[in-house]
Amino acid sequence: MSKDRIQPRTLKGFRDLMPAQALRRAQLIRIVEDVFRAHGYGPIDTPILEYAEIIKGKSGGETDKELFEFTDKGGREVALRNDLTVPLARYVAQHEGKLVFPFRRYHIGLAFRGERPQRGRAREFLQCDADLVGPVGVAADAEALIVMAAAYEALGVGKVTLRVNDRRILNGVLELLGASEQAVPVLRALDKREKHGEDVVRKEMSAAGLADDAIDRVLALCVPRDDDEATLAALEEAVGDSEVGRQGVEDLAAVRTLFLASGYASEAMQIDPSIARGLDYYTGIVVEAQMDALPDIGSVGGGGRYDDLAGIYTKSRLPGVGFTVGITRLMDAMEALAQSTAADSPTDALVVQNDPAQLAVAFAFAAALRRDGIAAEVFPEAKKHGQQMRYADRKGIPFVFTPEGSGGFHGKRMSDGETQACADASAAGAWMRGS
Repeated sequence: MSKDRIQPRTLKGFRDLMPAQALRRAQLIRIVEDVFRAHGYGPIDTPILEYAEIIKGKSGGETDKELFEFTDKGGREVALRNDLTVPLARYVAQHEGKLVFPFRRYHIGLAFRGERPQRGRAREFLQCDADLVGPVGVAADAEALIVMAAAYEALGVGKVTLRVNDRRILNGVLELLGASEQAVPVLRALDKREKHGEDVVRKEMSAAGLADDAIDRVLALCVPRDDDEATLAALEEAVGDSEVGRQGVEDLAAVRTLFLASGYASEAMQIDPSIARGLDYYTGIVVEAQMDALPDIGSVGGGGRYDDLAGIYTKSRLPGVGFTVGITRLMDAMEALAQSTAADSPTDALVVQNDPAQLAVAFAFAAALRRDGIAAEVFPEAKKHGQQMRYADRKGIPFVFTPEGSGGFHGKRMSDGETQACADASAAGAWMRGS
């Protein structure tokens, strides 16, 4: 090996996508985009790199420690975005005068966090966010859950449960306990309950200044009952005379009513008082999506309400509610469950040829297939017919067409070996669609 040769390798927590994986991801993105647009959400885009103060202004706490940040060549302190919500806050504050509110937007892009890589958690990951900025109240919150549920339903990845809570309920309980000032560290600790266990949560709550009996009451609150009605009743009792807590319970019940009125089964949503979300900017409803067939992979999406996210950038009050569909983690889950929602190849038909005299005919046939809406490619070299067929088999191309000397093409369906004589591309397309 040459001394100057560089070993090809990727950074830990980052990965290449093979063609089949990239195809699956592209299909998942198309499905999610169709759902977003069907509910009135339009696309935006923002830079991957932002001023560090923009990102650090609202992410808060431990998340800031995971930033990829550096000083650029112009001496500016910059950072890679670690989610798509904080850039959205900057976006609406900066372009407020050009936007129409209520502002429905979706954004699909990469985000980066310098956390410890493990299954379901990478340092580079794709987020698919939808947010409704401007309105407050249960209608907007319910819409977020409805769009979220529609996205998972369309993705066809099996049963996904939306686990929903409202931070005001937890804030109300802490108010009764005289621990309102400890709300931020307590909520951060509670967010680690499933990942790190109850002992870690107790230790962090204690370090935040919460007494043992108060910790017991908070953790007791976080156990869902037999059904949502029973859970709501228990939450109503727990918040007592706390006005903010009562409002949280009432709104959560109203959101559930609207969600069910939209045609979703009660099993699609679970009121779960343990859901807290670790980011500081959430102020109301919070949600995490759990893939029922693989709960240990963690949430495959989440979000919530943030009533003052843009306040650090503008005097205008720009509340919002939104969520992300975790495409990267969904793909990890699908691979673990051996699920697939896309073919391994973008090509529907391969046109083979082993004689230069056939090349123009093959190109014309492939072009006609494409005009008919069929993805087609021509094998570029005049190799043996068997080699070209093996290429189609390895790539997962479902149909192969070979020019015949007397005119027309001989078609083969790779799944079962069925053959068909096709006079032209129109006949070939009809056979393929009827297969």
